[in-house]
Amino acid sequence: MQEIELPPDGTPLLLPDAKLRYFEQFFDPITALHYFDTLLKETPWQQDPITVFGKTYDQPRLTALHAFNTAPYRYSGITMNPHPMTPTLNAIHQRIQEVSDANFTSVLLNLYRDGKDSNGWHADNEKALGKSPKIASISLGEERFFHLKHRKIKTLRLKTKLHSGSLLLMEGDTQEQWLHQIPKTAKPLTARINLTFRKII
Repeated sequence: MQEIELPPDGTPLLLPDAKLRYFEQFFDPITALHYFDTLLKETPWQQDPITVFGKTYDQPRLTALHAFNTAPYRYSGITMNPHPMTPTLNAIHQRIQEVSDANFTSVLLNLYRDGKDSNGWHADNEKALGKSPKIASISLGEERFFHLKHRKIKTLRLKTKLHSGSLLLMEGDTQEQWLHQIPKTAKPLTARINLTFRKII
């Protein structure tokens, strides 16, 4: 798997069938730490069971869903009903709107408590997200590697490190043609919070 560095200033990185924009210092370190501490304490974290290949187990991370509306989010047999947007999440959303014209309605939060927590290969391509959905991903806390692989071009397997306070925008056909994951690691890591803003229609 090839490690790459995304342009840190939001310059589009055009991959086959994908468009990525990365803002490494979208939030300064003090603001990023403030948001991490606030979200860690105020978020109603939950751990849902997930069924894969007929086997049910607890997801290896904690999650929460917030939205401006009441539309549920369904994935992998899980139905999440949203909590209202908080002032913290609304402030982050407004900041994202400065660099994205997407009309986001919802945000899925993931808490990776340590290196054992993960998110397997998947795409944010549920029907409720529409065609070629835009996803805005905020990282807070511990740095983690983010893996990408093309669905058809098997040699296209990439990884990059997402920094605290960063914003990754996945646009174009990224969700239809690529898969991504946050893998497990044996390294001793502290917690990471990831917010993925999306439009649920």
